[in-house]
Amino acid sequence: MTTTALTGKSLRLARLSGTGDGRYLLVPLDHSVSDGPITTAGGFEKLVHDIVAGGADGIVVHKGRARSIDPGLLASCSLVVHLSASTAHSPDADAKVLVGDVEEALRLGADAVSVHVNIGADTEAAQLADLGTVAAACDRWGMPLLAMIYPRGPRVSDPYDPLLVSHVVNIAADLGVDVVKTVLASPADRMAEVVDHSPLPVIVAGGADTSSLTDFTRTALAAGCRGIAVGRRVFGSPDPRATVTQLARIIHGTGDTLVPSSLTRMAGVL
Repeated sequence: MTTTALTGKSLRLARLSGTGDGRYLLVPLDHSVSDGPITTAGGFEKLVHDIVAGGADGIVVHKGRARSIDPGLLASCSLVVHLSASTAHSPDADAKVLVGDVEEALRLGADAVSVHVNIGADTEAAQLADLGTVAAACDRWGMPLLAMIYPRGPRVSDPYDPLLVSHVVNIAADLGVDVVKTVLASPADRMAEVVDHSPLPVIVAGGADTSSLTDFTRTALAAGCRGIAVGRRVFGSPDPRATVTQLARIIHGTGDTLVPSSLTRMAGVL
């Protein structure tokens, strides 16, 4: 790995944790591929504006959607381009395939890329191979890699088992990932064991709608997790900006960022 690559990756990783405290508040918006539209076509830009204004560190989108975002909206928020996909209509929704590459993400101005891997799926071997391929490209280009890696598939009886969650997190570390996203282990206090066994920063998916999102976030941080990545519970909330602001205050002690003046006018129109 070259010095330039190391410097590029370090700079992008620092941007990915917006306040520089090593914690992360990411909002995935890639669900339109897997499940269908998350908002109207006209409402997407306002949704991104509200998420950025609330204080999110980064949004996660597919490459085509990234092209539609006003670059000014991302002045204070990282762009993570998601490279994996499957749909709910597939014979095997756990079978993730690559639909983009690191070079495309770089051309789009991405600060990081993400890859989804389901350990225990029938296609686990292919997904691991894809993760290794993307990790090698990320090293060449100095691009941070977020792995969304879960125990999920017909061979997994308890996807929240702390030993199994520890295993998948270490798979990510061994294959060259920089930040790993996974589930919160159950019981939640055993998530500390997962974090203790991980050489990578661990962030957790946003949890079930039956729990308080703020309590969930505090629990994850208390276990040593470095943040959360929450999508549905943000874009599905009555007030996405307020939801993100609340989470940013818990994770960073901040929230409701100052949006550039050029965007304030746009927010009044959207």
